[in-house]
Amino acid sequence: MTFFPVAPEAVAGAAATAGIDPVTLADLLRVAAAPGFDRWREQVRRTGGCSDPIHLSGTTVIRDARTGDVLHSYSTQHEPGGRLRVACGNRRASRCPSCAWTYAGDAYHLIRAGLTGDPRMGIPDRVRAHPGVFATLTAPSFGAVHNRPESGRCRCGAVHADDAPELGTALDPATYDYAGAVRWNNHAGDLWRRFTIYLRREIATRAGITQAALRKACRISFGKVAEFQKRGAVHFHAIVRLDGPAGPDDTPPEWAGTALLGDAIRAAAARVRVPVPASGDVPARVLRWGAQIDVRAIGTDGQELTEQTVAAYVAKYATKAAESTGTVDRRIGELSELDKRSGLPDHTRRLIHACHALDENYPDRKLWAWAHMLGFRDHFLTKSRRYSSTFAERRQARADFRARQERRDKGLPEDLDAAEGSTLVLAHWSYAGHGHSPGESWLAASIARDIRQNRETAREELPALIALEGTPA
Repeated sequence: MTFFPVAPEAVAGAAATAGIDPVTLADLLRVAAAPGFDRWREQVRRTGGCSDPIHLSGTTVIRDARTGDVLHSYSTQHEPGGRLRVACGNRRASRCPSCAWTYAGDAYHLIRAGLTGDPRMGIPDRVRAHPGVFATLTAPSFGAVHNRPESGRCRCGAVHADDAPELGTALDPATYDYAGAVRWNNHAGDLWRRFTIYLRREIATRAGITQAALRKACRISFGKVAEFQKRGAVHFHAIVRLDGPAGPDDTPPEWAGTALLGDAIRAAAARVRVPVPASGDVPARVLRWGAQIDVRAIGTDGQELTEQTVAAYVAKYATKAAESTGTVDRRIGELSELDKRSGLPDHTRRLIHACHALDENYPDRKLWAWAHMLGFRDHFLTKSRRYSSTFAERRQARADFRARQERRDKGLPEDLDAAEGSTLVLAHWSYAGHGHSPGESWLAASIARDIRQNRETAREELPALIALEGTPA
């Protein structure tokens, strides 16, 4: 484990080596030399190095319900600054890498459980044998953009590098349909909802049964994530699984297979239409999915697309927003605020301006409120109710585990159910702020890097350790 320096001189040396700016360095020295620094560092470590922790003030008292004796008491009065810092829980890596890393881990296990099963989450292992595919639904074209085709040469005549900044930007901004692009993003959730309706109809048609009979014979479960392309158009990656009518515990009918499911997905996507009415000088439009629809089987014999690969891919994009387009990660107050921002790509700036221009025409769509997302206003990661467990259950399991640890350390009953009725918890908490000062931010980022490095090292060493322990003496 990396040793983190506590002495102000050591902190100053580490900061100077990292090229930290003078203002941050001065604040960092103040933090490192302040009374209670070790406790502050412990609080930040317990948040995982959260970059924007929530500050709470208050007290907790645990009493014996029968005698009234105080078994344990805690107050933030003696904490650094009189506050307790807890993780913000933001899923966006651009906001808080530490909390996003935890969210991505939860997303990975939720998606993987729906593919391989996990009895701890209530998903039986036999769900792996259920038909499942990984489908990608894309947006249509809104104009020619710089790209890297199989021929290697873009329409502009150049051969672009993988990280070329012009990739995804319009070849001719004057003819690119920016209004159509942001309206499509804004209605992407409606396109998905209609797709799921048509998919059930297409599956029933191919099975030769009615939709009412389909509900009694088969359940369709989804898990999907949204991803922004460089051109600023969102597309969806979805796991689609067929179960019996009771869900993952139930065997799907014999006619349910990946080939039937793939054909139904392609047909359903081709049928989807979302009409957008005209408003003022903005013409009416009918939105639909793009022609590029990819459907691949997951985890079956001979398939390169494994359950782990799919789960990792979904988890990766669950913590992202529209960063690939260079947009901002917060809502924009006024258009003048946007114009002051430097470094914003022209293509992205035009998409944001299109949201502003269309906002008065479609006030119910809240285009300007979601301009930082280029009009997209849906959740990034969603799943159907019976696909697997939930994020809330994952968070609760983690909280219960930590609570049991705390109670054991304090000599209290570990089993909360057994302790119910024998103890009385009196708590009073209030919000006291959030975030870090510049110096605290630098220190928190260092702590977060150490924690993540240690976890990754432990993960890499785990297979070797298991193999060693399983080797006969």
